[in-house]
Amino acid sequence: MSDIEKKQDHNTDYKANSIQVLEGLEAVRKRPAMYIGDIGMRGLHHLVYEVIDNSIDEAMGGYCDNIEVIINEDNSITVKDNGRGIPIGYHEKEKKGALEVVMTVLHAGGKFNKDSYKVSGGLHGVGVSCVNALSSHLKATIHTDNKIFVQEFEYGNPMGKGEVVGTTEETGSEITFKPDNKIFTASTVYNYETLASRLRELAFLNKGINLTLTDKREKLETGEYNSDVFYSKEGLKEFVWFLDETREKLIENIISAETEKNGIPVEVAMQYNTSFSENIHCYVNNINTIEGGTHLTGFRRGLTRTLKSFADKSGMLSKLKFDINGDDFREGLTAVLSVKVAEPQFEGQTKTKLGNSEVSLAVDQAVSQVLTNYLEENPKDAKQIVQKVILAATARHAARKARELVQRKNVLTGSGLPGKLSDCSEKDPSLCEVFLVEGDSAGGTAKQGRDRKFQAILPLRGKILNVEKAMQHRVFENEEIKNIFTALGVTIGTEEDSKAANLTKLRYHKAVIMTDADVDGSHIATLIMTLFFRYLKPVIEQGYLYIATPPLYLIKKGNKQRYCWSEEERKELSLEIAQGNEASLHIQRYKGLGEMNAEQLWSTTMDPERRTLRQVTIESAAEADRIFSMLMGDDVPPRREFIERHAKYAKIDV
Repeated sequence: MSDIEKKQDHNTDYKANSIQVLEGLEAVRKRPAMYIGDIGMRGLHHLVYEVIDNSIDEAMGGYCDNIEVIINEDNSITVKDNGRGIPIGYHEKEKKGALEVVMTVLHAGGKFNKDSYKVSGGLHGVGVSCVNALSSHLKATIHTDNKIFVQEFEYGNPMGKGEVVGTTEETGSEITFKPDNKIFTASTVYNYETLASRLRELAFLNKGINLTLTDKREKLETGEYNSDVFYSKEGLKEFVWFLDETREKLIENIISAETEKNGIPVEVAMQYNTSFSENIHCYVNNINTIEGGTHLTGFRRGLTRTLKSFADKSGMLSKLKFDINGDDFREGLTAVLSVKVAEPQFEGQTKTKLGNSEVSLAVDQAVSQVLTNYLEENPKDAKQIVQKVILAATARHAARKARELVQRKNVLTGSGLPGKLSDCSEKDPSLCEVFLVEGDSAGGTAKQGRDRKFQAILPLRGKILNVEKAMQHRVFENEEIKNIFTALGVTIGTEEDSKAANLTKLRYHKAVIMTDADVDGSHIATLIMTLFFRYLKPVIEQGYLYIATPPLYLIKKGNKQRYCWSEEERKELSLEIAQGNEASLHIQRYKGLGEMNAEQLWSTTMDPERRTLRQVTIESAAEADRIFSMLMGDDVPPRREFIERHAKYAKIDV
């Protein structure tokens, strides 16, 4: 048979019947990541947010002021609100109940009818139907029209038409769902702190609403369940106070405004502190727009123009020998911006960049107005802010000189790569990884054990500079940090945006932090993560930063040996291997990477076939900002409180 005949014969299988049509919620179950981002921990928690968003939409419309979220004993989730309740009447077009339509039809809901919701938090209107599709069981209990109506679903399919089970004078919706472990194969166990962080954020963004989180999986010593109530009376002002709790304030007052410009509601709150970082968090309809967009552009433009105009008039810039740019006005600024947009247009890879051009002018005007009024009414604070701007400009000028010195040295030394870097032979960044290793000793072992083709090793001497407490030029002058920047191939800063990381020449798509499994090792890892969060955030956002997990123990009995990565695993394996004779076991506790030989380090920590890498992600930029500030800043009491609260998760070496 000729090649053409073979091709024709092969193509006979591709007919009209070969086209697969996925009906109803089949598409969601087939490709869940398209709808919720991923099927890991982030996607698992996203299911809860989708249901909560429906209740928040009721609250934004003025129909609801109480929302309860419960983690049940079996890791199912219940979300209850006191809104109007999802309609339960008959839907003429779909020939089924309205509740069933909402639960089983994509792009069905009140959000598309602007008479029902002027503004909504969901992006695509597929929320609760996606939750239903990805749950092994979902039960909807609706209080509306003096009736209690219940309908249950399994794997997205209705189990009957639902029924009225009683009468009530209350209104609201109660959704209980259990994620499908066939979809979420990694884990279906919810993290209390992750949910608490999101509810706290929603409370600040929607003042006057009670949000309660209760964990029924385990009782506290008091006999009660772990529970928190999140409520904000002043909204974004309290949000900024919360974010800046561990920072030294430059001015005591929080500058805030709640207004409407060109039909767009704009709420903003900001405060200056003595730190060297800019922390602006933007929201559109309660969605955290981590990639920014037109509202952020408007905020920056309004802030820069207004402050520069005031500084020029004050005459405080007359002796400055170099220009001030936008970054200088934002150093030490913590701000939260929230806008409500009827028809949001989102761009960017994660659909979290606002594209509506009309929003930029509205925010610009709102920020300019509130800032102008504040500066005129508070001359003492105004002077301190301008002095902070001048200090920032001076530091940026010094930092630029430090960067230029590094670049000149790179040119003179040829390739410009750090002398301690043992590079890999592969040139495709997507195939390459670099290990940032604690100490020369462990670095030497890692060099011997690595796969030279795609694995590079950069040993770091001691603890790197704490960038949370350092001025920018000190960061660029630090030898270990310069080595990290140079090895990665990133550049920091241009005249337009002196703190932006340029990843166009990034040399590795995996940067792996590998430190000892002790307190010092954890501290070094945190210092490195702080550096990435403050100066190389795009590396984290694009999923390129990882933490290696070396084993804690080696258990030996005769010729048998097993590694353990936790205390619980050590206890279980000890019983299994000892078989009643624990005296025959030899247990070695690894406190440092240098205690392993090259083969052991490769097989346990570096071999892609057997290792476990933990990817560093940013679930909530605002929460991450607060935690880094608290852990790495100067204020001790909040750090002590945080450690005491999370002590059961901490690793302590005695």
